[in-house]
Amino acid sequence: MPIDPSVAIGAQLPDRTFSWDVSDVLLYHLALGATDLSYTLETAGLQVLPSFGIVAPTLHETDPPPLDLPGCDIDLAQVVHGSQAIAVTGPLPTSGTATLSTHITDVWDKGRAAVIWQEGVATAPSGEELWRVRSSIFVRGEGGWGGERGSSEPVETPDRSPDADTTYDVTPQQALLYRLCGDRNPLHADPAFAEAAGFPAPILHGLCSYGIVLRTVTDELLGGDAGRVGAFTARFAGVVFPGETIRVRCWETDAGIVVSATVAGEGERDGAPVLADCVLTPA
Repeated sequence: MPIDPSVAIGAQLPDRTFSWDVSDVLLYHLALGATDLSYTLETAGLQVLPSFGIVAPTLHETDPPPLDLPGCDIDLAQVVHGSQAIAVTGPLPTSGTATLSTHITDVWDKGRAAVIWQEGVATAPSGEELWRVRSSIFVRGEGGWGGERGSSEPVETPDRSPDADTTYDVTPQQALLYRLCGDRNPLHADPAFAEAAGFPAPILHGLCSYGIVLRTVTDELLGGDAGRVGAFTARFAGVVFPGETIRVRCWETDAGIVVSATVAGEGERDGAPVLADCVLTPA
């Protein structure tokens, strides 16, 4: 069986020690389309969007992401990002070194697909915890062994006008720029690979959409202060093609800022989901 849950669940992945500097932070923010100097100029009180912590461990990699997970014999063309969350203990430094410790927590059987969950903790050399991440990947064609289906509670958007409603125009070259942040999956650049994977054209990285939406909400409702973000979680509900527009709507609630991200435009793609079950928890 390509996925063996008895081997995968609980498996510890090799620790990864990595470093980053100001240039890495600037590149990441520019890849998200940031223009404000607080994100893009090292002499203007540079801040770090918390989602940077997700990409920092692999930022300098130039090969497609490996899928050498214990008990999981899967192909890159089968995989899409399912969900992502990050929680930070405080504002991220503009440079530093950390070690990420990651393990597989669950493997869900969705019938025609499998969902593999991972959790990781990044710590500074001093032992101080910097951030925690939790993510899932959706592996098409690898379910059906009779395993646990898993469960989730959808996040409902409030039945009222949003507190912020804005759009972001994804540039035609945005995926080509974002891949310099360490994700060289050809699904986001190679038309032939994308077609073989079932898409009409290369798609934007899910984590690029994730970062764009987080930055947008931070700017709209948190005064552009990335230090006010405590956590951000989202499920990748649909794809974005370079050149499309993302509509971001936000509602302030007692449980945090609930966010809806959809495609905005004309034709059948208008209103297509981008992120779902999306919540920003202020620090």
